[in-house]
Amino acid sequence: MTTIAEAGQGGVSAPTTRQLFTGFLGIGLIGFGGVLPLARRMLVDDKAWLSPQEFADLLGLCQFLPGGNVINMSVAVGMKFRGWRGALAGILGLTAVPTAFVIVLGVLYDRYSTDAHVQHLFAGLAAASAGLLIGMAWKMLKPLLKRPVALLVVLMLFFAVAMLRVPLIVAMLVLAPVSILLAWRFGQ
Repeated sequence: MTTIAEAGQGGVSAPTTRQLFTGFLGIGLIGFGGVLPLARRMLVDDKAWLSPQEFADLLGLCQFLPGGNVINMSVAVGMKFRGWRGALAGILGLTAVPTAFVIVLGVLYDRYSTDAHVQHLFAGLAAASAGLLIGMAWKMLKPLLKRPVALLVVLMLFFAVAMLRVPLIVAMLVLAPVSILLAWRFGQ
């Protein structure tokens, strides 16, 4: 299988399998709960393996697929640059250590979940997580502000899911073809 191993985004050399592993390992180690903003920062800002538009496009695909967005992203980015070895390196780097942490924390949570301090801790973590999500949404939205058709699709999806409570899969199944048709029709 031919991969894009010769050149990355904007003349930056494409990552090696080891770089894919360590890049996603770094995200997995520091990204408790909010790895999407960290993934974007690593892939677009720090390493320049993807352009902001490539990241947005790939994230759209990864959100449409079953499973975790960033897990899907680690596989897709690894596959793009190094084929199945890169996909394996990306997903193992992202998930190996956090999986071990989740098992340990699950055992601890099961034992101490009724403690008031633990409940306050989780309330604070939920607020921080919401902030990370809003920040990421803004970064994703910025490139679309110059593309009115794409912005219209974003608003339709937000309205359908957030206001009308349409299940995400139903909204995506309806709006993905609409988005593709509009982008093709209006050249965006």
